[in-house]
Parts: sequence; structure tokens; C-alpha cells
Amino acid sequence: MGEKKRTSFFVDVVDITVEGGKGGDGVIHFRREKYVPKGGPDGGDGGSGGNVYAVGNEHLKTLLDFTYKSYYKAEDGLPGGKRKARGRKGKDIIIQVPLGTVFYDRETGEVIGEIVEHGQKLLLARGGKGGRGNARFATPTQRTPRKRELGKPGEKRRLRLELKYLADIGLVGFPNSGKSTLLRAITGNRVKSASYPFTTLTPNLGVFRNEKAEKIILCDLPGIIEGASSGRGLGLTFLRHIERTRHLIFVIDASREHPVDDFYKLLNELKNYNPALLEKDRIVVFNKIDLVKDKSHLVIPGERVYHISALKGENIEKITEVINKWLKLKNPMEKTL
Repeated sequence: MGEKKRTSFFVDVVDITVEGGKGGDGVIHFRREKYVPKGGPDGGDGGSGGNVYAVGNEHLKTLLDFTYKSYYKAEDGLPGGKRKARGRKGKDIIIQVPLGTVFYDRETGEVIGEIVEHGQKLLLARGGKGGRGNARFATPTQRTPRKRELGKPGEKRRLRLELKYLADIGLVGFPNSGKSTLLRAITGNRVKSASYPFTTLTPNLGVFRNEKAEKIILCDLPGIIEGASSGRGLGLTFLRHIERTRHLIFVIDASREHPVDDFYKLLNELKNYNPALLEKDRIVVFNKIDLVKDKSHLVIPGERVYHISALKGENIEKITEVINKWLKLKNPMEKTL
């Protein structure tokens, strides 16, 4: 019996098509009233087509639903009626998306917008305008117009959705460096961890609260490997999430043969993916210090370095002190000393 194929339920890039509803047609109609043999035109206008909107939902964490349905069309507007009655507007479609979803036009590459707050609404495709009925074309010289307009088609767009997690602090490190354990030590968040690579297959979020109940969100980003910026391992799937963090904590396994080199390899992967990531405020954490006898080589010139054991809880308070400083920054992109 063959090995069971593992299915990932984390989806952060999808392509969809959205289309606004067609506008309703205007109608040609003349009044038919008793004792009024030559009633005037009273054909009404068609209703506008429905729009397609995206709305942020803080309870969603993935774009998985869009792998099952990728085409969304709003309702068409209804045609006009007699007595200048306007047709009903087509119903709008609301697409719920996770916070941090960015919308791109697949034809032009243009960013249409992004959803960053719960309940935030973004127009994706506008419905077509309803056509005018013949009552609209009546003039003193043309009292019985047999003219109308058809409804306009709705806007149709091919979109790419990318989910980039919204977090204040990103934990970055190679597989099995102890990021999940550190997140749990800082926030109490229950996350899966074990001694094999790629334990974390989706970003885990945790919330740190200080004594004043101020909070900051941390994101444990899945392990990056050397060559990730070229698509190796989980590669680009998770590097994009680092772009949305304000600060970075590099988590290095101090028990490895060349831990300082590991830091520079990580730094190089981020630089290759997006050099702007190196401008973010960061600290370097050498984890698993309880497994190391000689700590003298665990220094990096120009970097703020901390020696901890997330598993044993050793020196975790030094990391929370840094996080508290980040909390106090008026400008989130400002760097702490």
C-alpha cells in the first residue's frame, strides 16, 4: 500500500474571476388607458447590475475556499416596466476573505486594493448600468418614441489574491530552530513543535500582552531553508508573509555546528527575496543555549544578540523587554536602541 499523500489546507495564492451583473434593459411601452386612445410612452429604465465586493473576515486564515469556486458573478438587473417603473437592481455578491489579502489585476499586475481590517469592504467589479426606457426619449417633437437602451454588461476582471499575514513581529529561522517553542514561551500560544523539519506548515499567530494589556501580534513563519528565495523547500510560499511584519526576530539553533553562519544564510535569503526586508528592526536570538558549553563564539558584530533556551524558559524575559520597547514605539517602523 503506497504512502498516503499529505494535503495542505493552507492556501495563500489563488486566481479568481469576478463579474458584475448586467444592467437590465429599458422597455418600450405606451399607456393604455380608457378614454386615452393615444397614451404617451411610459416604458421604464432597467435596474443596474449587482456589484462584487470583498469583505474582511478576521476568522478566516486561508484562501482555501477559492480553490473550490473561482468564478463569482453578481445578479443581473431586471428590465424596466410600464408606468415608468424602474427594474430592480441586481443583488450584490459579497466575498469573504482573510485579513491581509491583496488583490491584483492579472492582466495588468496592478494592485486593486487590500483588506486589512475586519468588515473592510473593497469593490472588485462594478455592475452594468441599466438601459433607459422609451419614456426617457419623449420630446415635444417626438411624442411616441419607439426607442430604448439595452443594459450595459457588468465589469469583468481576472484577479490574483495573495494572502500576506498581518503581524507586528515575525519569527524567522531554519527548520527545527525552536520558533514555535519560543512563540509558546512568549505568548502561551499552543502550537505544534517537534524535532523534525517543517513541523510548522502554516504561519502560527500569537498575541503578547504586557501589564497594561497592550498587545502585539507575533507570527511564527515556517522554516526557511537555504535557497528558499529561489523556491526551494516551502520557499516563496512563506517569504511573502515576512513583508507584512514590522519587526523580525531571527531564531538560530545555537547547538548547530555553525550557528553564526546560519544567521548570515537567513539574511541572504531575505535579501535575495526583497532587500527592503533588511531595513526592518531586528534582533538575533540564539536558542537552545542549554545545549551549548561555550557561548563565546555566539556573537555577531552590529547585531543585538540574545542567548536563550525557549524550552527551559531561560532569558525569555530579555526578549519580552525588547517586545515591550517595540510596543511603545509611536512610529511602528522606528528602530529601538
